[in-house]
Amino acid sequence: MSRKQAKTAGASITVKQATLDLLRAFGIKKVFGNPGSTELPFLSDWPDDIDYVLGLQEASVVGMADGYAQATRNAGFVNLHSAAGLGNALGNIYTAHRNQTPLVITAGQQARSILPWQPFLYAERASEFPRPYVKFSVEPARPEDVPAAIARAYYVAMQPPSGPAFVSVPIDDWTHPTEPLEARSVSREIGPDPEAIRSLAAALATSKRPALVVGPGVDRAQAVGLMVRLAEKTKAAVWVSPFSARCSFPERHPQFTGFLHASPAQVSDALRGYDLVVVIGAPVFTFHVEGHAPIFDGATTIFQIIDDPDAAAVSPVGSSVVATMKPALNMLLDLLPETKRAAPEGRVPAPAPGAGDPVPVEFLLHTLSTAMPDDAVLVEEAPSHRPAMQKFMPMRGQDSFYTMTSGGLGFGLPAAVGMALGKGGIRTVCLIGDGSAMYSIQALWTAAQRKLPLTIVVINNAGYGAMRSFSQVMQVRNVPGLDLPGIDFVKIAQGLGCDAVRVAKSSELKPALARGLSHKGVSLIEVMVDSSVPQLYAQKS
Repeated sequence: MSRKQAKTAGASITVKQATLDLLRAFGIKKVFGNPGSTELPFLSDWPDDIDYVLGLQEASVVGMADGYAQATRNAGFVNLHSAAGLGNALGNIYTAHRNQTPLVITAGQQARSILPWQPFLYAERASEFPRPYVKFSVEPARPEDVPAAIARAYYVAMQPPSGPAFVSVPIDDWTHPTEPLEARSVSREIGPDPEAIRSLAAALATSKRPALVVGPGVDRAQAVGLMVRLAEKTKAAVWVSPFSARCSFPERHPQFTGFLHASPAQVSDALRGYDLVVVIGAPVFTFHVEGHAPIFDGATTIFQIIDDPDAAAVSPVGSSVVATMKPALNMLLDLLPETKRAAPEGRVPAPAPGAGDPVPVEFLLHTLSTAMPDDAVLVEEAPSHRPAMQKFMPMRGQDSFYTMTSGGLGFGLPAAVGMALGKGGIRTVCLIGDGSAMYSIQALWTAAQRKLPLTIVVINNAGYGAMRSFSQVMQVRNVPGLDLPGIDFVKIAQGLGCDAVRVAKSSELKPALARGLSHKGVSLIEVMVDSSVPQLYAQKS
């Protein structure tokens, strides 16, 4: 009897069967997890048509699911181990929340019959643990309610602004009888207020010098092509929003102007010459250091298009249009007249940097950029080198670049593993700092076991470079814990089953990259670089 026939006949199936059928209906083909005793009934007699992806620590499990979800544009499904496993994963759950990545996260719970006695491996008030960094969180009141809770978690996770959702499932619920549950169709596009778009179109039509500030929401919505059409029709300069986690505009386009820094003063300086600023798919604005922002003083008209009502609510000035990107941009393009403005001058490409020993970071990034296949995907977690990367590694646009929005380390390496799983045979490159790599290094094992087309480039400057920079900006001295001597990434990678090599001289870099990028499987390249302190923001005067 089919599940549909069972429902029609009033027959019951187990909670586990109903849940697996929902995963199939939702197009979820992989479950990411690290098993524990409270998950064993869910994992027993695992079906052949759903791939269980084992990670060796829960933060890596969530990071892999995040990368996979971004690659496939469907929710990643995660199975964690009770309160302890959920606790291990919270850093990357927060990152998924900030990345607006749809995840359905389940965690085991002890048997309902012994919960009143605070048993071993139980979670007290389980649904409160991951809040506020999940969109929905529940431990169902009855076992038979579990499939409906998981279905709701999926719909909520996928609804813009997307993000993680959580369901706690007691160990004895999986074998409990329940009714079959059919998946539903829930639309996800949110149309804009036509009057608001008309106001924006009028402002663009009369502006003398407009700027577009593009954020990760454009790439998430697969709307980079529309953004290029908008830029070309308005002849506006195009900037990237501070801390954008994706590439929402081709960085070699003649109207691409540059990247905004997360400093109130620097953002204001960059945008000072524009009479109209339209922020699309990003907050207004994400800052990392304090200071006065003259851009908010009223001389510049600011509009925003965003699919997140909370981000619209916190914008300090201007007019916000709450909508998803495609309907908003299509309506705006239809309403815009042709303009007689001259196209702005874009960013001038930087000259190729020179070699040196130790390897200059700029030389490494330029060489990697020229060596990568045209369709390769870059996952980055090297925050201290991001300005140099933005200068010497221009991204092509849609689905080419991913990083974390949260600022929390430990996302990049497992996310690259998940990205490689989701992208099929396309080469994924993980560019990561030595400090960042150690947060989730065990993700290498999963990649090696699956022989993924993944190349990891570890930038080893023997320390936390971003913290070295911030200590200069904040004018603090003698800070402990910033140096990381003695880590051998080649031996670590080889011990986890990966091909690995160290590069100490510029002359070794090009052949090492060529070998690593063509390797059939996982390859790690550790590059020993100059440990000089990069400058992320202007220093305090």
